[in-house]
Amino acid sequence: MIDLYYWTTPNGHKVTLFLEESGIPYRIHPINIGKGEQFQPDFLRIAPNNRIPAIVDTAPADGGEPISIFESGAILVYLAEKTGQFLSSDPRTRIATLQWLFWQMGGLGPMAGQNHHFVQYAPEPLPYAIERYVKETARLYAVLDKQLKDRDFIAGADYSIADMACYPWIVPHERQGQRLEDFPNLKRWFESIRQRPATLRAYALAESINKTPTVDDESRKILFGQDAKTVNKA
Repeated sequence: MIDLYYWTTPNGHKVTLFLEESGIPYRIHPINIGKGEQFQPDFLRIAPNNRIPAIVDTAPADGGEPISIFESGAILVYLAEKTGQFLSSDPRTRIATLQWLFWQMGGLGPMAGQNHHFVQYAPEPLPYAIERYVKETARLYAVLDKQLKDRDFIAGADYSIADMACYPWIVPHERQGQRLEDFPNLKRWFESIRQRPATLRAYALAESINKTPTVDDESRKILFGQDAKTVNKA
């Protein structure tokens, strides 16, 4: 059994996509980040960076004590190795998958995240920041579009954790100032994943957990007002 500590963000969706695809039993513990639940002591013991998602594997392969993992990329690798799914044992395909997973973790996610912040959540418009991150998001979309030109999925012929990592960050493309029509290979890939039964289940689950995904003034303070003092007093 996997205990998933989750909220309805792109990083949270990565893990529900994997769990729904793999069929491994799991249960969700919602962590409402807009209410500050990520600072609860029980959660911080699992995820010291006070971010979702995190998991606890109550039945690890070595038969020992439960294992906790934070950081969405590490969770995907762990689950792929645990189940033997969505991460090829072929060395070339495996490294292709991992490099695109890290590309998402170090590029697409952080840059699109800054895009989201300055376009949607900043208290006042900052044209330079908006232009900077909308353009960088477009550049990254173009990189992914080129990678998908001659292949069905990011690392080759098979769906993998690289696809699961990237897809949730493309879902809000309109809010990022992007048109999928400008990236035809990316659009084809996106539509193929959007229609997968496991994807439909994962996003239906998100809607059932977070029925009003809005950011108000109070949640804005919690989400965007953290500093070293926040960590030290948690």
